[in-house]
Amino acid sequence: MLNSFLLLAEAVVYFSVMVTLFRFRKRIGLGVFVCALGVMHFLETYLASVFYVALPFGMVSPGSAVLFSGKLVMLLLLYMKEDAATVRQPIYGLLLGNALMIGLVLVLLLRLHAVAPLPDGRLPDIGFIDEMGWLMVWGTTLLVIDAILIILLYEKLGRTLRKARFVRILVSVACVLTFDQAGFFTALHFVAGAPIAVFFGGWFAKMAAALTFSAMLVAYLKWFEVRDVQMPRGLTDIFETLTYRERYEALVEHVGRDGLTGLLHRGRFDADGEAAVQASLRTARPLSLLIVDVDHFKSINDRFGHAEGDKVLKAVATVLCEAAGAEDQVFRIGGEEFAILSSRPHSVARLFGESVRTALKASAATSRFELTVSAGVSTVSETTQCLADLFALADQRLYKAKSTGRDRVVGEPGGHEADAAIAWTRSAQI
Repeated sequence: MLNSFLLLAEAVVYFSVMVTLFRFRKRIGLGVFVCALGVMHFLETYLASVFYVALPFGMVSPGSAVLFSGKLVMLLLLYMKEDAATVRQPIYGLLLGNALMIGLVLVLLLRLHAVAPLPDGRLPDIGFIDEMGWLMVWGTTLLVIDAILIILLYEKLGRTLRKARFVRILVSVACVLTFDQAGFFTALHFVAGAPIAVFFGGWFAKMAAALTFSAMLVAYLKWFEVRDVQMPRGLTDIFETLTYRERYEALVEHVGRDGLTGLLHRGRFDADGEAAVQASLRTARPLSLLIVDVDHFKSINDRFGHAEGDKVLKAVATVLCEAAGAEDQVFRIGGEEFAILSSRPHSVARLFGESVRTALKASAATSRFELTVSAGVSTVSETTQCLADLFALADQRLYKAKSTGRDRVVGEPGGHEADAAIAWTRSAQI
């Protein structure tokens, strides 16, 4: 129990110190963080070869379970928040530095010295240094592979788990630590005679470390790290190629949104809307457009100021996003005008519009003024087979909602458009 608690405490201390150095990289320089990572690399290899503690599930080394797992998470953090030219520096530096140590110092130079004994008669254990050096080279070679694998996994999982950051990080770290445990134990077994209990104990400990470090990393990213979108410099190796794609996708997503509300903007509406209409025509799936406009918005700005008007727009955007379904897209297409592309037939889309209108009205019940919206609804049919036609019809109905008293949703009167859309859908399927 004491050993488990100490391992957890070591993980917390290691993570806290390293992310503190990383957090203040703009002031003290990123080199401080990288140098600390390099120093801990030597300690982790030393501990992994000679220092083990007993846990209920096997033998565990703090060097492997805590320090190496933490280093891998630090490299992932470096990849996530900096460019590829930065993340490759400590990885390649460790590999080349260890190779230099073996090639120039251990193999060629140290053995040529006439060594003088210390006052107590002790002599250096060159054999142990040889063993340590080769383990460090092997471990760093694995680290290069681990870094590539964790980036590949992190990006691959981003396609399905982009919003589940904790799961995405945990799965990436756990899979790569499993691979590394198998690779490093193989060398440790042949070089140092490590028993099989070391493999299983180390693997269980690394899975616990993956869970612990992933949770701490998500907390750090959420509460301490500044959110930004950066572009890498150049494309010369796999790290930069991978980072470029991730950052490029993030940048495209970032620039496609309205700065005030965070909704998709008018440019995305034109592109995504036309694509959605064409997809509806090909598959005969229903597609409706709702144009939502805030009533008397100018008077809100005039009476309460533009800052209050911005708060209203943000509140409207929040309600629209909460009401929208998983397949719906919400846009801000003008000053106080919003659009929703919805995969609902016309009659259901009108009901959806009513629910949005009611929710917005209720959200302002405690404010200094009444907030109402008007909406126009149109649906892809034989007469609306492009985005321009769909938009013109919804805009016409929005104007009707405004001119007949506001605070209402206007669609096809009597449900004729709904019937026409259903009939057209059936004929297209046939």
